[in-house]
Amino acid sequence: MDRAALLTTLRRAGVPDGHYFIEGVHQPAPTPPDFAFLRRSAGGGWETGVYERGRYEVVGRHPDEAAACAHLLRLLT
Repeated sequence: MDRAALLTTLRRAGVPDGHYFIEGVHQPAPTPPDFAFLRRSAGGGWETGVYERGRYEVVGRHPDEAAACAHLLRLLT
């Protein structure tokens, strides 16, 4: 699964758009105070995690986009 397919899957599952950020595909507006995220890692690969109280907390590091998408899907459904 890639990021575009993940967005489609989350919407079909009824997960509110404000609950997640997917780099390059979905950025909720206005920015909510907390949300789950999927983004590229500065060191390569991908990260999933949560943004709460003004801080990003990475909960998973993944070697590829498909693994990161699968993890975010599990976090949100």
